[in-house]
Amino acid sequence: MKSNDIAKGGIFAALSLILLYLSSVIPTNRLSMLTIASCIIPLSIMLTGVKNTVVVYGSVSLLSLFIIPSKLISISYILIFGSYGFVKYFIEKLRNMPLEIVLKLLYFNVTSAIIIFLYKLVLLKIPGININIYLLIIIVEICFVVYDYALTAFISYAKKNLLKKFK
Repeated sequence: MKSNDIAKGGIFAALSLILLYLSSVIPTNRLSMLTIASCIIPLSIMLTGVKNTVVVYGSVSLLSLFIIPSKLISISYILIFGSYGFVKYFIEKLRNMPLEIVLKLLYFNVTSAIIIFLYKLVLLKIPGININIYLLIIIVEICFVVYDYALTAFISYAKKNLLKKFK
């Protein structure tokens, strides 16, 4: 690794931790902060490469467990928002849109189930939701597809505008 990449990785890690901390202490916009934090991984991949970004993700994940007050935020970042940048990067290399969508939704459903399981394990009860579970799953999956589209739009914008300034 070049020292330039290490320095950028440190900045990405610090920025990620700040966003995760803000998402845990500010009572509103938690998902927005997590979504913004998830944009850092693809940006890091584009600027410093996959190997350096693995170090960034690993350090943010580990430090978030110690620093972030809300462990649910940390676990959500570790399982979905932080790791999704890698999943997206490798799945989109397949260049097969239907397969990509299926694999991304499979990833999201499995990680969501793990988060729900861990939440139940710690808190023993999921708050009551007055909506059909199948309708809820469909709504959440649609939100995930919108999130994936927004992340794709951010990556395209970053490639066109940001990468020229930071390389």
